[in-house]
Amino acid sequence: MSDQISARRPTLEAVAERAGVSRATVSRVVNGGSGVREALVEKVRRAVEELGYVPNQAARTLVTRRTGAVAVIAAEPETKVFTNPFFAQQLLGISRELAAHDHQLVLLLTEGAADYERVGRYLAGGHVDGAVLFSLHNEDPLPDIVRRVGIPTVFGGRPGWPGAEADRSLLYVDSDNRGGARAAVRHLMARGCGRIATITGPMDQTASVDRLDGYHDMLMDADPQLIVESDFTEAGGAQAMAALLDRVPDLDGVFVASDLMAAGALRILRERGRRVPEDVAVVGFDDMADVAELTDPPLTTVRQEIEEMGRLMVRLLLRGLEGQVKGGGVGRPLSSVIIPTQLVRRSSA
Repeated sequence: MSDQISARRPTLEAVAERAGVSRATVSRVVNGGSGVREALVEKVRRAVEELGYVPNQAARTLVTRRTGAVAVIAAEPETKVFTNPFFAQQLLGISRELAAHDHQLVLLLTEGAADYERVGRYLAGGHVDGAVLFSLHNEDPLPDIVRRVGIPTVFGGRPGWPGAEADRSLLYVDSDNRGGARAAVRHLMARGCGRIATITGPMDQTASVDRLDGYHDMLMDADPQLIVESDFTEAGGAQAMAALLDRVPDLDGVFVASDLMAAGALRILRERGRRVPEDVAVVGFDDMADVAELTDPPLTTVRQEIEEMGRLMVRLLLRGLEGQVKGGGVGRPLSSVIIPTQLVRRSSA
């Protein structure tokens, strides 16, 4: 059956005959090569469409040395990636941008040592043209793996390992986490809150560090009792809020470093009989509509463009790959991107 399908599949030669050009001309057009007059390009494209020709990916890879695939690597366990709406939005942006450029997404997840070995072997095997990495933790081996393999990479979030800040060759896309945190705390202060606590994310991730720094920018002498570290989950936010109320029962404002954690914090405040925002005002971070708009009350939060971050990561990577194909030195040098954040006011603060 497969032989019959193969026999019916239009060939490069058939396209060349239909277009009235050489096989080499068809190959250059199909594989994105240059040096073909626009009139001939149009003839080839028309013949491709009329015949329904689909390039053989294996043969195309031999010619272009490109696979047309990009590895998307989340440094988190499967359960977190597939249940957290933040990752869903970011993956949506990555997927849509790759599809717009006719590239395939290869999702790789890491949880244990064996996963890192598997990912390293896969990347070294030449199966993808580049990689997008996100949700890294400081001790994660993935940066060393991609550096050793030598594969073009763009990071989601500011890299935080020693020496990363000085390495201008590292490309990343991030939100203005520190500025967003300052805006959140400033809003709570403007409401008259005097005992403002914060629930941070994991402190081995730069987003959490930057958001805590933003909190300290506004409250330089904050009582350490007002700061609790959590894990960017709803359950973690609930646990952290309970700990804060036990420690500092007179707190009247909370900046929570993610919407999911804020949802958990709001649940605990209700259970403890605290009115929001009358007794305790709450501000989150992310502005994920399916979380922030459905909390009780709806959540005032800091908006970051999660889907757009995913799109920008892909654009940076593909621009870098295009520069490699053209021999480098084409256009302006690539640089990392930090996207502005915006406070979105709802009913919780």
